[in-house]
Amino acid sequence: MQGTRLDIELDEKLSYRLRYGDLVEYANGVRRVRGKEAKYQFRSVEQLRYDFERDVEAVGGRLR
Repeated sequence: MQGTRLDIELDEKLSYRLRYGDLVEYANGVRRVRGKEAKYQFRSVEQLRYDFERDVEAVGGRLR
């Protein structure tokens, strides 16, 4: 999706926010995809990245 903004924030306290426009957001234990919210358990940075990328692709987005 051209023009969709990707924001990533991660700090030393493992506070995080990854956002792909208004479609996908992962932030401090919460996962939102197309407005639907669910709890998200942080396991590792690698798993967070994988899960986020999977959801972005599921909504028709592309990060690469």
